[in-house]
Amino acid sequence: MSSPKTVGLVLGCGASRGWAHIGVIEALEEANIPIDFIAGCSVGGYIGALYASGKIHSLKEFLLRMNGKKIFSYLDVVFPRSGLLNGSRRVHELFSMHTDMQSFEELEIPLVMVATDLERGEKVVLKTGNLVEALRATMSYPGLFAPVCIKGRWLVDGGVVDPVPVGVARAMGAGVVIAVDLNSRIVSHKSQFHREILTGPEQLPSPEENKKNHELFERMMSFYAGSEGGLKDKPITNIDPSRRLSVAPDIIETIMTSISIMQERITRINLAVDRPDILIQPRLGELKMMNFDRVEHAIEEGYIGAKEKLEDIQTLLASV
Repeated sequence: MSSPKTVGLVLGCGASRGWAHIGVIEALEEANIPIDFIAGCSVGGYIGALYASGKIHSLKEFLLRMNGKKIFSYLDVVFPRSGLLNGSRRVHELFSMHTDMQSFEELEIPLVMVATDLERGEKVVLKTGNLVEALRATMSYPGLFAPVCIKGRWLVDGGVVDPVPVGVARAMGAGVVIAVDLNSRIVSHKSQFHREILTGPEQLPSPEENKKNHELFERMMSFYAGSEGGLKDKPITNIDPSRRLSVAPDIIETIMTSISIMQERITRINLAVDRPDILIQPRLGELKMMNFDRVEHAIEEGYIGAKEKLEDIQTLLASV
């Protein structure tokens, strides 16, 4: 009699789209799909760590309660020498509020995270030691978060070289790899209906939505205004958000969107070379990388995306 196949779950990068990983996990749990290994990149590493510690439901409750509106209160604006934000203290808070686990060795499910060596351009696999330190590395979005030094190497977001680390999961010993790609640009059926039927395809977001989506931008501009050599002579905070958006994307949107485009291209290449057995691509193409307030929508699309693949997963696990 053959032994059961081991399952590796790969949770890719995607900033605010990362909440979809929660929906994917819920669908797999409902179907009693066992997860033996987890490989995570960026936000996928964060959610993977909380799932591996048995606290994914605590994270979901927290996100739904705050609905992403206060997420930026957990980010520290710093002088932009290495990055616009320093997440060391806040990442620790966002993780430790859900679990007391501090090291990889304590986790209930084996987990690895990927980061990028900034000097050598190499993928770095993090699988032992301090969890928060590893999270800071895998989540250090270039230009936005300051790099993290671990064992003499400056590390940034793993999505720079391996946004959906399928090969890492296989190296862990996974017989079946289920990968979640958040950067496919596939648009939600629901969002497409609302955009085309209710608001019209060319309508700009409301001033209220723009204000909410540019909260981080305003904080950063305020920081710059008070910094030596910053933008203190320009009345940034008095510019109408809708007017600014209609003229040109702001600095944060430019950074995030540019890297998202890069990650999408890298993912296509990597997945063509190292194919997962099951690929889940939640329909989140309409979400910008900083739409942290679309928690319910992201989770729902992740759940739907996984449900659509359940029959294929079960067939694969049942095969000899």
